[in-house]
Order: sequence, then structure tokens, then C-alpha cells
Amino acid sequence: MGSGVSRRGFLWRAAGVAGASLAGPRVFAERASPAPRSTVALIHGDERRRSVAEALALIEDQILPVLRTKSYVVVKPNLVSTTQPLAVTHPDAINGILDFLAPRWKGPVVIAESSAGNTLNAYEQFGYAKIPLEHPGREVKLVDLNTEGRYEEIQILDDDIHLQPVRLAARLLDPDAFVINATAMKTHNAVVATLSVKNMALGAPLRSAPGAERWSDKRRYHVGIRQMHYNILLTARRMKPFWGATVIDGVEGMEGNGPNMGLPVPSHAVIASTDLVAADRVGVEAMGIDPSWVGYLTYCGQTGVGEYDLGRIDIRGAKIADVQRKYQLHRDIERMLEWMGPMRDLPPRLG
Repeated sequence: MGSGVSRRGFLWRAAGVAGASLAGPRVFAERASPAPRSTVALIHGDERRRSVAEALALIEDQILPVLRTKSYVVVKPNLVSTTQPLAVTHPDAINGILDFLAPRWKGPVVIAESSAGNTLNAYEQFGYAKIPLEHPGREVKLVDLNTEGRYEEIQILDDDIHLQPVRLAARLLDPDAFVINATAMKTHNAVVATLSVKNMALGAPLRSAPGAERWSDKRRYHVGIRQMHYNILLTARRMKPFWGATVIDGVEGMEGNGPNMGLPVPSHAVIASTDLVAADRVGVEAMGIDPSWVGYLTYCGQTGVGEYDLGRIDIRGAKIADVQRKYQLHRDIERMLEWMGPMRDLPPRLG
């Protein structure tokens, strides 16, 4: 890299393109005034559909004022797999969201996903095609964001810490939409845990539509461990103004070699919030994970994407202790935590 600019210096500048100043494992951001406290609903229960609706009802005072200003709802599930039911958002979690909406809002609902595989096949495989039938009289449709193909572009970092463009699904950045994230509680093979923020940030990049020449902007995120945390942060900062609420389904989570090959773990928990970062903080607590290990969430908290300080989160409903259990982490956890240390491939400091 020319002009006497170190890789660390370029990383700082590149991340600044998206509005964040990054340096090593800490991010510094000035706020004009303290952010308001965040609220997270926590339900301890075994009946997924009912628990999801109850969790959202606990925070309806925060949802409804914004929801009433929108034209439609987008529900963004996690369909990372087309074969493993434990890895994806259960259809009853979506039904629970629609049950919550039914007496409160009558507008159209779009269930929208950009799967790493074939989204339409995933809808069929996991029973999503039956969801509209569960809610007669309501306009509910399924959309494959890859086939829809509308996007907005942002820049992220590649393996060599150069900027590269990726395409994010435009529907998830629509100011007329109230976007509800719906995801499972899982461990991950690169970033320790995958919850609300990860589902939104890695679900938004598009890939080729079925039958077209193959490409995937999702693969651009799967670079170095350090870059992946930064790239999730950069994407989250772009998407945050369009996030409405989240539901994390931990009635049955996944531990071990997630996000696809792990084992079931009954956590009997459902989490909901309008602050995705705060919801994820409660989620990692429920999973017994050291919150400092999840780099992208640490960065999101430090840069104001959401509240990651548990002392500034008000929990309605159950207590974390009611649902907390120690999740077995992925076998590569030691490699994952290398993001917290120095960049070992840097040349000696100049000057």
C-alpha cells in the first residue's frame, strides 16, 4: 500500500467512510447527550407462537407509535439453511408476530428473505407457504429478495482491507416499511453468536436469483474474523434507521457448531425489543456468553447503533436468571476470539 499509509491507518479511514472510526478492538463515538434507556421484553415459556405475541405485547407502547406511520410491515426471518429446521426461524414465530399485529394493525405484511440458498425452496420446505392461510382476511405474501433484485449499495472491507461494494435488499431499507426481525437464538462459527443484528446485516446482502448466473454478495462478508465484525457494524449502521422491532426465538436454541450444524438446547425464552442491540445483549446473557466476545455487538454499542450496556436496559417480563443457561460454543471459539488481539501481519510501525 503506497503513500506511507499503514494497513491500520487504512482500516481507520475505510471504516470512516461509513461513519464509524475504528481502531483495534475499541470504537469511540461521541454522543451529544446520553441515549435514552432501552427496553427489552423477555418471556419464559414453551409455547412459541403465544410467547412471541406476548413478548411483543409487552413493548407495544414502543411499537405502535412508529408502526402507525408506516404503509406496510416487513417480517425478516432467518432462512440460512434450506434443510435444517433448527437453523431457521420457525413458522410459528412468524404466526406469533401476525397474531400480535391482528388486533392492532390491519395493513399488508410481506415476509421477505434473501437466503444463501433458494429462498422459495426454503419457504416450501419449512411450511411458510401455509402462514397466509393461518390469517384469513389479512394480506400476507412471501417475497424472495434475491428474485426481487432491488438494492442499495454500500462499501465494506475485503480480505486485504480494501473497500468493496455489496448490494443490500432495498425492501429492508424502505422508509415506508416497519421491519420486524424474526430470528432464532444460535451459536456461530465465526462471530460467536448470531441473533438480531447478525440476521439483519447478513440477510440483507443479495445473491443471484434462481436460474441466473451465480454470484453472492453474502460471501463478501465471510473474510477475516476481524473484518467480519467490522462489516456487520458498517451494515448495521446503514440499516438501523429502518429497523422497527425484533423477536429472538429461544424456545429451542442451537448450541455447539452453529449456525447450521449445532444441537438443540431448550432455553424456553422469547426476547423482543425495538432496540436490536439491546435485545441481543439480553440474548447473549441468556446463552451464558461473555458479551465482550461478540465483536460486532460491542462495536454497535460503542457507536450508538443500540444499547449494549446491560445496566441501561430495562427488562419487562421474566428475569434473565429464569432462562439463562450456558450454551456450548463452537469448537473454533479460540480462533474466533483472535479479533480481540493485535493484527499480527502488520509491518513494524513507521515514523
